[in-house]
Amino acid sequence: MSYTLPTWAYAYNSPAATGKIKTQAADFIVEELLPFQPEGNGEHVFLHIQKTGENTEYVARLLARIANVRQRDIGFAGLKDRHGITTQWFSVWLPGKADPDWSAAETENIKILQAIRHPRKLKRGVLTGNNFTILIRDFAGDQDKTIAQLEMIKTQGFPNYYGEQRFGNNGQNINTALVLFNGAKMKPEQRSIYLSAARSYLFNLILSERVKQQNWNQAIAGDVCMINQSNSYFKTESVDETLQNRMENGEIHPTACLYGKGENASSADALEIENTILESHPELTQGLVKFALEMDRRALRAQAENLTWQLLDANQLQLSFFLTAGSYATALLRECI
Repeated sequence: MSYTLPTWAYAYNSPAATGKIKTQAADFIVEELLPFQPEGNGEHVFLHIQKTGENTEYVARLLARIANVRQRDIGFAGLKDRHGITTQWFSVWLPGKADPDWSAAETENIKILQAIRHPRKLKRGVLTGNNFTILIRDFAGDQDKTIAQLEMIKTQGFPNYYGEQRFGNNGQNINTALVLFNGAKMKPEQRSIYLSAARSYLFNLILSERVKQQNWNQAIAGDVCMINQSNSYFKTESVDETLQNRMENGEIHPTACLYGKGENASSADALEIENTILESHPELTQGLVKFALEMDRRALRAQAENLTWQLLDANQLQLSFFLTAGSYATALLRECI
C-alpha cells in the first residue's frame, strides 16, 4: 500500500485567494516564547539565538562543536523552519566549566542575542508557543471573502491539523513508516520522525471527518475535552448547555486520539468516528502499537491569539498572530490562501 496526502476538509469553505510565502527569509518571522525566565545561574547555558536560513539541528551541532560537548548535551524546545528568520532558545550543559567564546557561533545568518545560566536543560516541548509575522506575496483573489475567513478564524479558531511538512514530500514519511513497521532498521531520530508522521496522519483523518460533519469545534457525545492552553483533558458522557458554552467561549476544545497502545478515552459518537478511521488503517495502527507509542490526545481546534492582518498593497497581505506549542501556522494559512 502506498500513501499520498489527501486534501483535508476546510472549515470555512475552500480558499478564495492564492499567494506565496517564504519568498524571502524576512517574509516568515517566528519568535519562540518560553514559559519561564532563565534564572541566571546553574549548569546549563541558555542561548537566545536568531537564525536566518538555518535549521535547528544545524545550530545545535554548531553549539556542540564550539562548546566541545556531546550533541545530547544541547537542548532546545522545538524545531524551527529553516526558511525564515526565527528566534529560539538553546541550552548547553557546561557543569563546572566556563563559557566558551559564543561569538564563534555567530555568522551572517546566526546571531547570539543573549547568554544566561539556568539549572535545568531545555527539553522538547517546553515552550508556551510562537509569535508569527508572515508576509504573503503575489496575493490575488477575492479579498472580501479572504477577510471574512480571517474574521471567522479569529473568533472561532481553525482545525488543528498537522502541517504538510510533518509528512514529507507528498506523504513519503508515512510510506517510510510502513517500511519501518515491516522490519527496516533505522536510527532513533529517523524512527521518531516516521512514527510521528503515521500517528499525525491518522489524527488528521479523524479531524477532517469531524470538519466534514461540522462538529470539529463543538462537543459531541463521548468527547474528551481539553482545557485551553493546557494538556489537561476530561471525559464527557453527555453534552449539556454549560459544556457547549465553554466550548463556544474557547475555554475547552474537543480532542481526537493520537493512536498508540492503551485505552482510547473517548466513547459513544466520538469513539465511533475515531474507530471508523482507525479500523481502515490497520497497517498503521498495528505498527504504532508494535513500537509501543502510548495513546494520547490532541485538540481538534487551534486558536490564533492576537490575529491581525493588513493589506500592504494590492498584492501583499501580512498576518501576525500567536499560536500555542504544537499548532501549525500553515494549518491556519490553508483555510484562506
